[in-house]
Amino acid sequence: MAGRSGAGRISDEDIALVRERSPIADVVGEHIQLRNAGGGNLKGLCPFHDEKSPSFNVTPARGYYYCFGCAEGGDVITFVRKIENLSFSEAVERLAQRAGIQLRYEQGGYVPGREQGERVRLIEAHRAAAEFYAEQLATPDAAPGRRFLSERGFERVDAERFGVGYAPAGWEALSRHLMARGFTSQELIKGGLSREGRRGPIDRFRGRLVWPIRDITGDVIGFGARKLLDSDDGPKYLNTPESPIYHKSSVLYGVDLAKREIARRSQAVIVEGYTDVMACHLAGVPTAVATCGTSFGEEHIKVLRRLLLDQAEFRGEVIFTFDGDSAGQKAALRAFQDEQKFVTQTFVAVQPDGLDPCDLRVKQGDAAVRDLIASREPLFAFAIRSVISRFDLTTNEGRLGALDAVAPVVASIKDPGLRKTYVVDLDRWLGFMDEGFVIQRVQQAIGQGGQGGQGGQPGQHGQSGQHGHPGHPGQRGQSGQYGQSGQRGQSGHDRQGFPPGRGGPYGRQQGRGYGGPDQGRQYGAPGPERQHGGPGQGREQADPVAMLEAEALKLAVQRPALLGPEFDALGGEAFIRPEHAALYGVIVAVGGTASGGPGGQEWVERLLGAAGDELRPALTRFAVEEPRVEAGGEERYAAAVLARLLETAVGRSVTQIKARLQRLNPVEEQQEYNRLFGELVALEQQRRVLRERAAGA
Repeated sequence: MAGRSGAGRISDEDIALVRERSPIADVVGEHIQLRNAGGGNLKGLCPFHDEKSPSFNVTPARGYYYCFGCAEGGDVITFVRKIENLSFSEAVERLAQRAGIQLRYEQGGYVPGREQGERVRLIEAHRAAAEFYAEQLATPDAAPGRRFLSERGFERVDAERFGVGYAPAGWEALSRHLMARGFTSQELIKGGLSREGRRGPIDRFRGRLVWPIRDITGDVIGFGARKLLDSDDGPKYLNTPESPIYHKSSVLYGVDLAKREIARRSQAVIVEGYTDVMACHLAGVPTAVATCGTSFGEEHIKVLRRLLLDQAEFRGEVIFTFDGDSAGQKAALRAFQDEQKFVTQTFVAVQPDGLDPCDLRVKQGDAAVRDLIASREPLFAFAIRSVISRFDLTTNEGRLGALDAVAPVVASIKDPGLRKTYVVDLDRWLGFMDEGFVIQRVQQAIGQGGQGGQGGQPGQHGQSGQHGHPGHPGQRGQSGQYGQSGQRGQSGHDRQGFPPGRGGPYGRQQGRGYGGPDQGRQYGAPGPERQHGGPGQGREQADPVAMLEAEALKLAVQRPALLGPEFDALGGEAFIRPEHAALYGVIVAVGGTASGGPGGQEWVERLLGAAGDELRPALTRFAVEEPRVEAGGEERYAAAVLARLLETAVGRSVTQIKARLQRLNPVEEQQEYNRLFGELVALEQQRRVLRERAAGA
């Protein structure tokens, strides 16, 4: 379906070209870190909901994504629509711009600037503004700005690297420039580049040094501006206001430059200003980012967690840098409140003489900045020491006051083992030499609501598949443990009726290969990454037949040639779940698996085009979710699934005929009874053959 944009309609051919030239792994990878999940799939933390373990899957070969935690799924255009809150046409324009494609608009042709969506227009205006500001930095009027940069150790090439520019002191310099380029005054005001004046728009930033603020994909979405002259009675820093493309609560300055190094090094460094980010990157700390006119908050955490692939099994570092003064300590304590929203380890790097990274680089060189980051200490320890430092520890009253003040901080540590360790440290730092007394005070704070997590044995991290079962450090928690194994039954299927494959439903296989039914391979319980499936999956996991149907549909969507005409001849009655039967109907309606060839994106798009809105999420899921089969065994697995599905359908017919026979009188209704009995014998024979086929596949 062609998309509409303003007065024009994007051609179907161009939409298809945009999809073709926008690899979904690359587009999604600009927002989250993806890792190999096997079977040609990639996995990361979902950008659409909070989660501790990654359940967001991308299948590059078919061009689709699906989250097993929140059931969001779709193609590359759907992803851009969801992640950036765009219309269909705006998402197509966004991807076309990324791929360098000139879109054609039907119903009136292409008129630059008229048909494009709002976001695209605002992004283009900001790009043009950034170019304008950068050019102005070389003008005579920008001398104070160049001097500011030079005094902080930055050269012209550094300014060019970060796009630093200068906003002229005139009232309308930028506004006139952009309006001459075809942008309207309404667009400039809405994007925060201009303000409403008496006679039209006036520039928001005047006589200031300007930093372009980019989103994670590299698009300029706003600016931060520092005043240069004492005659400027405005604030020291002035930022772009909230706009359709700029939301300060989720923006991190420098994230476009730092994202790859953050993912590679598993480290993010949080600094306080634009020049601090520049100094860190130039000094060899390329993982530095900063907030823009607001404190570090929950939305910033979500961005970093996705880049770090922050999960229980993966321990990275988030390092906060603060000044050593009281303001810096307050900032550290604010960060402490959010610390436990990270799974990764958090640290603080504090310069005792109060120098920020920029000043430190100017006075002591690049190595000093690297040393500052290397000298980090755990955030918990810093927060506790910061509270203690307010008291006179030479007196009993001071030590007791410090203990009572810091007890809620220690009590708020969710990990019981870590909390116990800091209780020991706290006793030593305060000089009580009485751990029992300190524990008592901390427990009182816990009883008063100071502790955010659940109690437990040291080393226990909770119960959702995290490490540290009580008494057995390193084992997995209750719901994520690998569980008791289930041996395969006599027919060669696992204990839930499945053909040889990956063990329990969506589970982890301990053995490999495809031996006969007597090999007794064992299969683990469901892995933790599959425990929180999207809508409908819970019912499937509880129903082996529904899971068998799901496996058949996954193969039909992903590898239709493996099933072929035999699948198409099954009939909708072979599926007990209405949703599965409806999906089967969609497959048959487009020509069946016999017409699907090797599958791939074109086949999936045919299916999605024929499916209604209520079926598309499930269809997308089956296009992404990996079948439970080892590489190289797909053909045998498909044959076994098909045979098992047929056997199940025949089994239902057997049950129905037996029920009818029980209701008949074999003497009075002998003819009907004999006919049904003959059908029963034939069906039992068919079921036996199918069972043997499934076992031998």
